[in-house]
Amino acid sequence: MAAKIVKGDKVIVLVGKDKGKTGEVVQVFPKTGRALVSGVNMVIRHLKQSEKNAGGRIPKEASIHLSNLAITDPKSKQAARVGFKTVDGKKVRFSKKSGELING
Repeated sequence: MAAKIVKGDKVIVLVGKDKGKTGEVVQVFPKTGRALVSGVNMVIRHLKQSEKNAGGRIPKEASIHLSNLAITDPKSKQAARVGFKTVDGKKVRFSKKSGELING
């Protein structure tokens, strides 16, 4: 099955503590169905001090399930569903809200 959300997409969070926040997908984990989104689902990790880092409490992104994300529509900047169609023999993604191509 083709990926509806890929690295570099602008997404909006639909549910959870960060509902309504937007960010860019940094990494996708297809086996677990999760993604890392910049600035979303921030958690604090406690790092031990070493020669390389000062240690302490470091905020970082945790992965979020793909079902809790939606691609932002290129025109309206609102959540949109993704569809697939063939254009010039290539399979491309498009926004079902506006019909605008997402890639390709």
